[in-house]
Amino acid sequence: MSQCNETFDRIAHELGGFTCRNAPAIVHLRSPLSLTNWTLPVLELMMVFGAALALWWSIRRLRRDTDPSNLALWIASIVYLLATEIPLYFPDRFGMQDRIGVVFDHNVFTVQFLYERLPLYIVALYPAVTTLAFEIVRVLGVFGRRRGLLLGSVCVGFVHHCFYEVFDQLGPQRRWWQWNADNPINHPMFASVPMTSMYIFATLGPAVLTFLVMSRPFSRMRLAGRAVAAGLLVPLGLAILSVPSSLFNGHVHAQAVVFAVEIAVFALIAIPVLVWQRRAQVASPNAFLRVYGPIYLGVLAVLWISAPPSRVPAAGLVYASVCFALAVVSLVLARSAAAESPLTQAEAQV
Repeated sequence: MSQCNETFDRIAHELGGFTCRNAPAIVHLRSPLSLTNWTLPVLELMMVFGAALALWWSIRRLRRDTDPSNLALWIASIVYLLATEIPLYFPDRFGMQDRIGVVFDHNVFTVQFLYERLPLYIVALYPAVTTLAFEIVRVLGVFGRRRGLLLGSVCVGFVHHCFYEVFDQLGPQRRWWQWNADNPINHPMFASVPMTSMYIFATLGPAVLTFLVMSRPFSRMRLAGRAVAAGLLVPLGLAILSVPSSLFNGHVHAQAVVFAVEIAVFALIAIPVLVWQRRAQVASPNAFLRVYGPIYLGVLAVLWISAPPSRVPAAGLVYASVCFALAVVSLVLARSAAAESPLTQAEAQV
């Protein structure tokens, strides 16, 4: 497999003075003290802890509540990661070099896979943040009979967007990765983040993933197959649902308006539902939200506060602040929910 080209190597040098040439094919381990800056191992530890805690919680939900949905979502998010990100790392091997090219390059962390392309923390990010968003929506009972799967999936997409953008808007400033600004696919950009990342990966992807995983009841025996199929089908769902924005390819300003409207639609649908469900008080808070929610937001708050002001675009700071506030509110709503009756509790476990 071709593992390096001129563009990847140039971005690697700009990020941390490393090269992708002759990188180990499977895994490369580094000392956390040798990384570009102190924020990299902190971020890595926080994400890996979140993924491990999400796996523990998923298994606990399966054993205690006989509900396989959390574990299926955890597995599906890893499959989705592999199906989505690996072609971006090796576009020439998937026949996409001319159509997609080099989109971004990650900095090197303590644990790197696949010729330095895939950091361990990215593998952990998908199940950690997806589970966080899903649990907030599930605990509030949005997946119950009154709301349903589609509305619940939209709410997961919105909540995930809020948590993810606190991270996404900071990453380029902290040199966790670098977007290839010369690639037209990364435009339009909002601050230092492509709007494709803000909508397709931060919002639409988790919503589609949730919808596919939860689309019908399934047993423990069908868990693995259902999870793998859902993860593999997410890119197809993204391609279909991204048609409105793709119609304006090459028209940066028009495409920016479409992305903004699409994100706004998620917000306008999800916010009233989440606030109303808090009034319904349908479920008890859980250990995963109590532990990981504050850790995730607390760590990222520290990383934001310690970031050099000259590196943070004003628009990105404002947007991340709004998302941070909405993430805090959604977490508080979920953590303060209280059980009312066996019926509503059962609905919340769906």
